[in-house]
Amino acid sequence: MLDLALSVLFSSLIFVIFKLYALYKVETSYAIIVNYVVACLVGLFFYSGEVALAELPKKSWFAGTFALGLLFIIVFNLMAVTSQKVGVSVASVAAKMSLAIPVLFGLVLYNEKLGALKIIGIILALAAVYFASVKEKTPSLKRSALLLPVLVFLGSGLIDTSIKYIEETHIAKNEFPLFSATVFASAAGIGMVFVLLNSVRRPLKFNFRNILGGIALGIPNYFSILFLLKALNGQGLSSASVFTINNVAIVMFSTMLGIVLFKEKISPKNWGGISLAVVSILLVALS
Repeated sequence: MLDLALSVLFSSLIFVIFKLYALYKVETSYAIIVNYVVACLVGLFFYSGEVALAELPKKSWFAGTFALGLLFIIVFNLMAVTSQKVGVSVASVAAKMSLAIPVLFGLVLYNEKLGALKIIGIILALAAVYFASVKEKTPSLKRSALLLPVLVFLGSGLIDTSIKYIEETHIAKNEFPLFSATVFASAAGIGMVFVLLNSVRRPLKFNFRNILGGIALGIPNYFSILFLLKALNGQGLSSASVFTINNVAIVMFSTMLGIVLFKEKISPKNWGGISLAVVSILLVALS
């Protein structure tokens, strides 16, 4: 449970840092690439084994890290576009309700068993994510715009599912830091390619503020993935329980951080969602 709690903590800090980006006018597109480079370096620092670059492609999980790096970049951009065109709350709900995908994956592929209390807890978790994230004013949506949150939902779920599958089938415990570092290196490389292609229309401009923002994001970003991997590898909880508790607790804790640090206003619906989140976590964890 400690690994899961630490994953929730570091994941919630990511939302706080994104909030600070807007406050200090950090350009997210540049900072996110620096973040991936920093996360990669942190992973290499905590890896106790020898790092032989020529041997990395021979690892059974290497192809998976490239696919995950590509997914990180694509889903991040989808979330940005969804936030701009549909709304931040819609993007948040779509990303966190994607917990249903890895839960179903665990049931089908690993024959994980769900008791009645756990099923109720997961259903309440989905409701909790919605009510804790929804805002009083929501934009009117065109039918074509509905595709964006659907893609965010599918992409976020695919990332969690891929992490679980690779962790289950290919990664040794002592290779978690190296695997995480390689994923972030892949994401950094792909992100740089995107930025270079975009530089044809928009000249590159890195500044010290963007670099600091990337460093601040990269450290918790790395640990959020590392501790999620460790939680999935633990013997106490099924993957369904891990993903449910992780996603719901992130919504709940980041909401509370928003209240304390940024004086964000919480509606009665949001408080209802937080209450449902507590109940759902207790049902899933104790069942």
